[in-house]
Amino acid sequence: MTENGFETIVRTRLAGMGTRLAQAALAACIAWLLHPSPWPLAWLGAYVAAQLVDRHLFTRAQGQDERPHQTPLIASIIANVVIFSSLSVYNWCLGGMEGKIFAAITICCSLISVTLTMYYRKRYLFAAFVPHALYLLSLPLISLVGQPRLSNWPMAVVTVSIVTFVAYAMVAVRQLNASMMALIAAKDEAQAARNVAEQANAAKSNFLAVITHEIRTPMNAVVSSLNFLRRTPLNEEQKAHINMLESASDVLLGLLNDVLDLSRIEAGKMSFERQPVDVAEMLRGLEALFRAQVREKGLTLRVSIAPEAPARIVTDPLRLRQILFNLVSNAVKFTDHGLISLRVRQAGDSLSFEVEDQGIGIAEGDLERIFTSFEQAEAATTRRYGGTGLGLAISRRLAQLMGGELSVRSRRNEGSCFYLTLPCEAAVETAAPVAAPAAPAMPEAPLHVLIVDDHEVNRRIVSLFIQPFGWAWTMADNGAEAVRLCREQAFDVILMDMQMPGMDGIAATRHIRGTDGLNRATPVVALTANALESHRQAWSDIGVQTVLTKPIDPEQLVSALASHAAQAWQVGLVEDEAAA
Repeated sequence: MTENGFETIVRTRLAGMGTRLAQAALAACIAWLLHPSPWPLAWLGAYVAAQLVDRHLFTRAQGQDERPHQTPLIASIIANVVIFSSLSVYNWCLGGMEGKIFAAITICCSLISVTLTMYYRKRYLFAAFVPHALYLLSLPLISLVGQPRLSNWPMAVVTVSIVTFVAYAMVAVRQLNASMMALIAAKDEAQAARNVAEQANAAKSNFLAVITHEIRTPMNAVVSSLNFLRRTPLNEEQKAHINMLESASDVLLGLLNDVLDLSRIEAGKMSFERQPVDVAEMLRGLEALFRAQVREKGLTLRVSIAPEAPARIVTDPLRLRQILFNLVSNAVKFTDHGLISLRVRQAGDSLSFEVEDQGIGIAEGDLERIFTSFEQAEAATTRRYGGTGLGLAISRRLAQLMGGELSVRSRRNEGSCFYLTLPCEAAVETAAPVAAPAAPAMPEAPLHVLIVDDHEVNRRIVSLFIQPFGWAWTMADNGAEAVRLCREQAFDVILMDMQMPGMDGIAATRHIRGTDGLNRATPVVALTANALESHRQAWSDIGVQTVLTKPIDPEQLVSALASHAAQAWQVGLVEDEAAA
């Protein structure tokens, strides 16, 4: 929280009291040396008393509203200034030429001091500035009246000099005040812009959350229905229709995942893994993915790995595959005939992946624009080939976050070559290959699953997926009903949605685990259309580590339910044996 002008004046006034008293004591000593008499000591006593009153008034005003304290504070400032500058009259009249110089310097320094400390508020500035200025202007007049025989010419020069200084001081005050007002206005404008940006960011996050939830929920029904249809007898025409639907759903899910990746990157919450990756095996997998598309378009996809390139590297396999998939996908999309090359070679301390095609190419002026979110080289490109313009933007950001870079060389109608360079860290060869993780053992007895979801279609889909295993299920359409059911009977595992009317999944899970009931230790698996990183963190905060997103992957669903139930049963057996 920042101070306003009044609070700053109060703070600096209280903090500067010691300095002012030290300066007053020094001024009194110099005045006594210039002209010994009791008056400098009396002046110092009066000034100390005025300062004590001033400290009392400003201490009372600290942290309070300015209005009730304004008049006594201004009066105290004027009284202190009048008393302090009165010593200059003593020095001017009785201290000789040295006294006149010292008097003028003292008041000039005081004017500079109050200008720097009081310019936050005009009233307080004028209360401190005007008495000092009047004293300074009156000193030459005192000499003219008190010493009429003194030559008028030197006093006229002194008077002009003093008036000039006061005029410059007033100009400085005005400039300081104008600068202060401009600074305050700029600060307010910056704060307003920050507030707008924060509101826009919150609105964007909310929009992403709503869109991903509202699209994933019906997509769950579409994709799951396609899975069920594939298990039924189909003729060739029906299989073709199923393939078209699956292709369309993959495109939509790809768009959703791109938007989520972009939001994670912008929020700085994109996490990376470091695992050994077999380069040749990954490239063979990519080649297999695009084999049908390449054959259909009459293209040739050629993959080559330079001999000096390491066979295995340490990197994030998921993100590397994502970048290469996007580059090869674009090459296939924008190439109508010819060759597509995917090359890997060592480039110093880096490993270079090059994807070159003989497609439509990119104009020189658009080479950087294609890496901007939601941008493509031309509007006609979007109309003809489709796409959102997110893939390359996300790929470059991922490459940079992984310590590398993504660049391009291209000419219009001559093809393009994209260069992905990543730090080359060769994986250490182990004596024996690491065994693949074993599939979770299926529970010996049928499970009883509590399915909590506010959409009837989603509940029905889950029941159809687990039905072949002979598992039983109970359904709840909101969190409150799930809590009630958990009080009445025990379940082997709970499948919990997140966003539901009334009590949501987070609150329901917290309530189930927070009470000493039948299902306090029952494993909870989250199955939700809320796929943002913040949603996963919300589940993690209440101890739910397994979060499945819609559309439902049948194998992941069954595997998660079975493994959690098996672990819970194993823990239960150990506890029973210990109790026995």
